[in-house]
Amino acid sequence: MIIQLEILGEPRAQARHRHFSRGKFHGTYDPSKEKKETFASIIQREAPGKPLEGALSLQMVFYMSRPKNHFGSGKKSEKLKDSAPEYHIKRPDIDNCEKFVMDSMSKIFWKDDSQICVLHSEKKYSDRPRTEIIIKTI
Repeated sequence: MIIQLEILGEPRAQARHRHFSRGKFHGTYDPSKEKKETFASIIQREAPGKPLEGALSLQMVFYMSRPKNHFGSGKKSEKLKDSAPEYHIKRPDIDNCEKFVMDSMSKIFWKDDSQICVLHSEKKYSDRPRTEIIIKTI
């Protein structure tokens, strides 16, 4: 089985869990919780009837918005400079983007992240920010 998804919008990264204290009570919370729930609601309509079982391969490409300095100026403001890079080498880190997607999709597309045995990810620039995901049973 192969499932392909395209989620429009700037790719998100998993934020680190935060710790807090209120008197003698100490706890943690996930600052990405609402964003993951929103992401999950978007991909829900593409989900299989029940979570996939067995070994899975996951391929993700995160397309980030290009900064203005990748483009020319004046009459060439719409033209990409020859020196503009293809790959995004700044924050967010690719592993945090992967974790955000995998946590959001868990229990919807698969039972647990441990089922993912093959993982391939890329971070690239694009004029159309989005996340492309391919899930394969193996």
